Amino acid sequence: MATLMPPTYNLNKEGRNTKVDQNLYLGMIGSLLYLTTSRPVILYSVCFCIRFHSNLREALLIVVKKIFRYLKGTKNLGLLYKKSIDYKLFGFYDVDYVRDKIERKSTSRNCQFIGKNLISWASKRQPTISLSIAQAEHFSDAKCSTQLLWMKYQLEDYQICGSSIPIFRYNTATICLTKIPVQHSKTNHI
Repeated sequence: MATLMPPTYNLNKEGRNTKVDQNLYLGMIGSLLYLTTSRPVILYSVCFCIRFHSNLREALLIVVKKIFRYLKGTKNLGLLYKKSIDYKLFGFYDVDYVRDKIERKSTSRNCQFIGKNLISWASKRQPTISLSIAQAEHFSDAKCSTQLLWMKYQLEDYQICGSSIPIFRYNTATICLTKIPVQHSKTNHI
């Protein structure tokens, strides 16, 4: 499998397929949860499948088998940490605006690096429903900034980190709103 889940894949709680053995499904999910420590790319898909554990259907079992096929085809992928004296701290973040079709919430993703080494990452559904992509982006920006500031203070205890921390983002509207913080009538809720 080239990808874990197609972007258009839609599961709902009311499946019309036949029921599956709960022990088999939960055993497979448990194995996948164990693998998420070394393969963080599967975390979102595994947690997505866990949400439906109360109403197990054949469609869910097919999704879990696709995750195993993806892992089988990508054995050579993983995280590599190299020894370096470059301690520059920076972060990336992005948001899927209302990708969750069931609860209509956005998903925030961010990752933080020291030099070329990935040291922290997160992918989490936002606690509230965003009214705009700019609001969802600002929420994700705040989460990434909080994590980077905590890391900066930890590194300053060892006299390692510099003063500026770049954060890379994708959304043009958020960049413009950050540069010109004027209270617009459409953005005063952010």
